[in-house]
Amino acid sequence: MPDSAAEVTAAGIARLAGVGRAAVSNWRRRHADFPQPVGGTETSPAFALAEVEDWLRRQGKLAEVSPDERTWQQLTAHPAGAATALRHAGAVLLLVRDRPTTWLQLAALTDSKLAAELPAALDAVLTARLGQGHPVALPTAGALAASTALVRGAAELAAHRGADGVYEFLLGRHLDANPRQYTLTPQGPAELMADLARGTGHRTRGTVLDPACGTGGLLHAAAAPGVTLHGQETDPDLAALTALRLALHTDAPVRVHAGDSLRADAFPETAADAVLCHPPFNERNWGHDELAYDPRWEYGYPARTESELAWVQHALARLRDGGTAVLLMPPAAASRRSGRRIRADLLRRGALRAVIALPAGAAPPYGIPLHLWVLRRPGAHQSPAPHVLLVDTTGTAAGATGTPGPAPAGRDKLPWQAVRTAVLDAWADFDRDGIVPEKPGACRSLPVIDLLDDDVDLAPARHLPPPAPGGGTAELADVHDRLTLALRRTADLAPAQPAAPADPARWPTTTVGELARAGALVLRAGGPGAVPGPGEAAPPVLTDHDVKSGGAPSGTLPEGPAEEPVLLQRDDVVVPVLGDVTAARVVDEATAGAALGRGLFLLRPDPAALDPWFLAGFLRGTAGRRQASSYASTATRLDVRRLQVPRMPPADQRRYGERFRALAAFEEALRTAERLGEHLVQGLYDGLTDGTVRPE
Repeated sequence: MPDSAAEVTAAGIARLAGVGRAAVSNWRRRHADFPQPVGGTETSPAFALAEVEDWLRRQGKLAEVSPDERTWQQLTAHPAGAATALRHAGAVLLLVRDRPTTWLQLAALTDSKLAAELPAALDAVLTARLGQGHPVALPTAGALAASTALVRGAAELAAHRGADGVYEFLLGRHLDANPRQYTLTPQGPAELMADLARGTGHRTRGTVLDPACGTGGLLHAAAAPGVTLHGQETDPDLAALTALRLALHTDAPVRVHAGDSLRADAFPETAADAVLCHPPFNERNWGHDELAYDPRWEYGYPARTESELAWVQHALARLRDGGTAVLLMPPAAASRRSGRRIRADLLRRGALRAVIALPAGAAPPYGIPLHLWVLRRPGAHQSPAPHVLLVDTTGTAAGATGTPGPAPAGRDKLPWQAVRTAVLDAWADFDRDGIVPEKPGACRSLPVIDLLDDDVDLAPARHLPPPAPGGGTAELADVHDRLTLALRRTADLAPAQPAAPADPARWPTTTVGELARAGALVLRAGGPGAVPGPGEAAPPVLTDHDVKSGGAPSGTLPEGPAEEPVLLQRDDVVVPVLGDVTAARVVDEATAGAALGRGLFLLRPDPAALDPWFLAGFLRGTAGRRQASSYASTATRLDVRRLQVPRMPPADQRRYGERFRALAAFEEALRTAERLGEHLVQGLYDGLTDGTVRPE
């Protein structure tokens, strides 16, 4: 299939060039030689990929399209849609992985013969890996005719990054481009849930089931040698994509079926060693009326508004005696009055072993602090456990940042390793001993009888003694001393009063785009980055919030397309492109090595041509930013290439750079004083109101 057959939308062109869609619209209006649409609609036209690449290259806006990006554009341009294209690509990648000789023989055929011969080969490999009744619909020769270029490109990529890596990249990019269509379980919570289900010593379990497997994140985290993966998903397309993802990730048996687990359970006879589940929340139409006499309701018939408790009982029903289930739950499920009788029976019979409160931002919906419920199926001769573990990690998230104040908000700013360590340490002690030492504000093993009141409220924060306010009076005294020093430093660094007003300078200027084309700097856009391999440490991520607030890198690599992260070097200049805050940050030694996050652009100046502090200082000018900004709906987006910089000799650049460096130091001193002042004030309020600080 020739390159000219592949099409790309305006959004795809913007991604190729690293600009916003508004820039692509401007190019179409301003350049008569911009390629004409070859398809699509009037409001969403499609362009020939080869023509677009050639035009961008001639304009100096594109060096070369990577094989990854070319394959992705072929996938998004597939006439049957991205989901069908992903099924075709995933099935062929499974053939490449499991039967490489067969693929090499097929790849030597012409496109028409390849499309005719592929179905039989795919049928054999899919049945062998996924069993009878798998959800991946076998493509016909006619359907594959439109996919030959895509599957050939995906197979070529697999030679360099592996079939699993290619599919993770394509599926991750698809999920990233459609965030409202899918509910994802991020990698951090998924791995934590898998570790909790494995139990003390991280023992490998034989069978793991996810009855609402979605994109397969939980089963992906639980995969290990000797583990059989079972999953069920209501959406047939998503079930197919998840089955392919898991089959490419592990050599273990994979059994995924399409269908509603509550209404049409695909594994009614399964006695799993572990069940992991991120069920749909607040579902009213979960089958309340037709499932009234279902034998799974061993702990009580769930109310119509308690769909989550239906999933809890389904998970327990699919466990072997002594098996462990871990479910991600909304916090309301721990306290709603309509579910108190079921919660009470779960406690009395020893099925509910732990409730763990996660910080807001750990998993969708990101605005609320979700809970993890850890359950064990009681055996016939097992006595009910006398205690239940309650863990609250919101305090851990706040303390791990190293700065006073509340925990950071947002999924890219959570100190996930500190949260994970706190949870697993508490669970390991409780799982071994049945109790844990009490840690105020963090964890406690509470007698079950103490929870069996009229409310049966299981929210951890309501049963944990509060931590000492502000860290205690000793810490408040330390904060007071540090604040005094910070205020003194702020006064010392305050810039001198400006001289009398002068006429505005009129320098000759250039733009960042022109500097990039001349080789005076390298321009890179931030992205999701790559998930590290086994044994590799993931670099921290510098987020746009970090740049605007002056904080240390606080983000983590999110689950998404497996692309190479952009790693920062000393004296790089980082600029946020979203929002109306003027900011530009020069990377120091402490930040070097972090990955560049979304919504950021990196400018790496050639030290022989540009001083980094001079560059960062002029990029912060309000007037220049206003000229380089565009608007989409209510959001402001900065076109970094249009930012203007004066043309100055190196000596003058250094003179301005030193002044800008001094201003940045003063700004940081102000931020430090503000944080310490807020911490001291809140600590004194807390101490005065609970009696640990006297008015005197």
